[in-house]
Parts: sequence; structure tokens; C-alpha cells
Amino acid sequence: MKVGVDELESLAIGAAILGAGGGGDPYVGMLMAMRAIEEHGEVELLDPNKIPDDMFIIPTAMMGAPTIMNERIPSGEETVRSMRKLEKHLGRKADATMPIESGGINSTMPFNVAARTGLPVVDADGMGRAFPELQMETFHIYGISGAPAVVSDERGNSCIIESVDNYQLEWLARGITIRMGGASHLAEYVMTGEQVKRTGIHYSVSLAIKIGDAIRHAAKTGKTPLERVMEVTEATNYGKAIPLFRGKIIDIERQTTAGFAVGRVEIEGLDEYQGSRLTITFQNENLVAKVDGRVIASVPDIISILDMERALPITTENLRYGFRVMVIGIPTPEIMRTPEALKVWGPRYFGYDFDFTPLELLHREYYRRARLPPEKEKKYREQLG
Repeated sequence: MKVGVDELESLAIGAAILGAGGGGDPYVGMLMAMRAIEEHGEVELLDPNKIPDDMFIIPTAMMGAPTIMNERIPSGEETVRSMRKLEKHLGRKADATMPIESGGINSTMPFNVAARTGLPVVDADGMGRAFPELQMETFHIYGISGAPAVVSDERGNSCIIESVDNYQLEWLARGITIRMGGASHLAEYVMTGEQVKRTGIHYSVSLAIKIGDAIRHAAKTGKTPLERVMEVTEATNYGKAIPLFRGKIIDIERQTTAGFAVGRVEIEGLDEYQGSRLTITFQNENLVAKVDGRVIASVPDIISILDMERALPITTENLRYGFRVMVIGIPTPEIMRTPEALKVWGPRYFGYDFDFTPLELLHREYYRRARLPPEKEKKYREQLG
């Protein structure tokens, strides 16, 4: 498919929902990509299962605390410079770019790069949502090196990182990003088409566009935006979205620590949730949701906070006291739930003292009635009864 200005508007909304509150402000990335597409033309979105095995792909992204990204709006050229520097270092031109995550600015940033360079974008990513650290990629989990990588800033500074592993890549890139003022521009995880087919989370970009379309055009269908999101996610490689809570934000605690936006939000229940309180803790992205102390969703499954009236996503840096919101959960693809994956981004990695339980099993009655994607049907149907 071709991605133009209209598709970008939907992508910004849908990717912010898949991003679990993280990945940076979606509208900053959207405006950059829109400007690039208006100047240079639409971008081709490639089916990851139909690209050549020897295609040379350089993912592009921003790194840093979302609160800092909001204060330092990029021009759009910074990430292109990172990719060009990595091409020069490797002695080979990219055939395509792609996101490293689904979320906020980092789902739209590759379209800014693609429009400015004439490259296509592959319909896949390495997180299926947003995560705070560079080794939190299915690419890493299934054997791809993130290095060599290039980290740049808006002043023209750049660093080429050669690291012994992806944990060291995260540590070095995070330190450089902090020195660059808390936000930087990345080119990393260079891959072939075959490696994307084997390790990527497929169709995450097009799903984000469908979710955004569903919200933007819900009125035409006679259904609420939330009902439409539940419909378009059902039976995908993710799974049907579930309403988790509805209420008013009564407390928000947020600070920038070691390059991350860390904190929690307290939501007092309204309507059928009156009398209960939801607490969500986050590190750039929403990690764990508890109602009256009981876990109702946890990383790596997606927890997103939406405006109650329009169902538009609210990222963690934009949460404010008094907002009336609804909270939804979206199951993640099975490639993100393997034992190898949960070692990298399960609850225990973030310091919680419990193991991951899928949304499908935390909310059995709801998912007993839902259509499950084929890869989940066999795994969960018997447990759901």
C-alpha cells in the first residue's frame, strides 16, 4: 500500500495505542512525516513476507525520554543523517527502512526518513509495542545484533557504536543520548529481508493504521470508537482489545531518571468502576495495571490510556490531573511471549515480583467469547474452557 498524509494521521493514533503510552508524542512524528511526504511524495509500505531475502534494511528511530522529545522538536533531517552515516560505515546503501517499535514518534519517524530518501518502509517492527530499552527487540531475542549503530543529535554530533552485545549497545547509546541532552536519533539493527521475516513482528504498521482509521471514522459506522477498535484487533496476530477501566485521573507522579520518564498514575473509577481505583506504573511505557491491588494487565501486553470522549491515546508524558479516561488492554503476538522474550521484557525484568499472565487468561470470560488468532487458538482455547 501507499502511505500518504491521511494514512499517517491514522498511523499516529493507532501506533500510540499499540505503544502503551510510550514511544514519544505521535503528533510530533506525524507532522515531520507529513511535511516530508508533502514535499517528496507518498511512501510504499512493503509486505514483510514478500520482500527479497537479501534486501538490506536499516531501521530508524529516536531515543530518549518522551518528556525531552516534546521540548526539542526535530527538523526531520537528523535521523536521515544517522542512516547515511551508517550506510557509509558499512559501505552499502539501504534498500528500505522500518520501525524498531510500534509507538508514538517511532512509528512515524521511518516515514519521514523514507520520504526524504525515496526508500520504502517494511510493515513490521521489533517490539510490537514500545519499550524503553534497545535490547528489548525481537531482533535481539532471536539473534540479531543491534550494532554497528549510529547515534546523532540535532547539532550535527554523531557516534558510531560497535558493542560486544545489545545490552552494551543500550548502555552506551543511553549514555550518549543523555550527553546529547536526553534525546537522540538512531540507525541500528541492520538486517536482511530473511532476518525480518524470521524475527520481526509482522503487519504492526498496517494494524496501527487500521486502528487509527477505526477511531477517526467510527461515527460513520454507528458504533463507538472503542467498539471499532475491538473489532479491528480481533483475530489479528495481536488479539481483541479489552476495556479495562474508566475513570478520572486523581494523581500523577512523573520524573525523568537516567534518560527515562518514570512514574505512576492513579485513576478513580467512574460509572461501573465507581468505588475502585486503578494504578498504572510506567517507565516511558505503561508496564503494570492494578485495580485495588489486583493485577489486571502487565507487560508485555499493551496497556493504553485513552481520552474518554474521543478514544484518542494519551502518552505518559501528556497525562494530567483531572483527565477523564478509559483504559484498554491489547494482547501481544505470541513471538513476544516466549520464555526467551519474557526474560528481556517480562514483569520481573522491570523489578516486579510476579510472572507474566496473558490478558486472555486474566480475563477468561471475555476471551472465551472472542475469536482468537490461529497461533493463539490452540494454545489458549483449552485453558479458556
